[in-house]
Amino acid sequence: MEHLSDAVIRRLPGYYRHLRELEIRGVKQVSSRELGLRMGQTASLVRQDISGLGESGRQGYGYDVSQLKQTIGNLLGLEHTHTMIILGAGSIGTAVARYPGFAREGFQTLALFDEDVSRVSAQNMGLRIEPMENLGRFLQENRVDIAVIAVPASAAQGCAEKVTALGVRAVWNFAPVDLKLKEGTAVVNVHLSDSLLVLAYQMEQAAMREDQR
Repeated sequence: MEHLSDAVIRRLPGYYRHLRELEIRGVKQVSSRELGLRMGQTASLVRQDISGLGESGRQGYGYDVSQLKQTIGNLLGLEHTHTMIILGAGSIGTAVARYPGFAREGFQTLALFDEDVSRVSAQNMGLRIEPMENLGRFLQENRVDIAVIAVPASAAQGCAEKVTALGVRAVWNFAPVDLKLKEGTAVVNVHLSDSLLVLAYQMEQAAMREDQR
């Protein structure tokens, strides 16, 4: 398999999601054109992406849905269970904890942590919200693959540095700040407002096109 570009990597979850939906519906094969229509991509780009994964379709048949889904799932590491903790039990942290799709894909949330002691006694999807002061001990006693950062921006960098110093290798950051962590740490910064601003741009462009008609 050739080295995958960042653009292809960003498309892999979409391919996996659509292939899973097709598999649930009992679809056995899919063409590059059909998959491209679902993804909003050209058939040639789909073929190029999938060829880079070491998979090839058959003339007149297309791609085996289950086989291609498994190949992409393996690349995404979905054959393993990944354990997570959530730092911050506010609206974003609790929304992540409540979302059932993560568990279906093998992402298991072990606990939430928060500085606000009023939240500590609450229950969230069967998970106890722990005081932040228990974080170090918890990480020593449990294997944690991913730390979800859902604290205020001012606390995000410090929280991320603490968990990575204690052995967590991946950080999923929802705080409105770009984290800078030591080499070898996987970091994804999720800026919710960015996608809303892109939507605002698209609305503005659509309105301009209407005005020009």
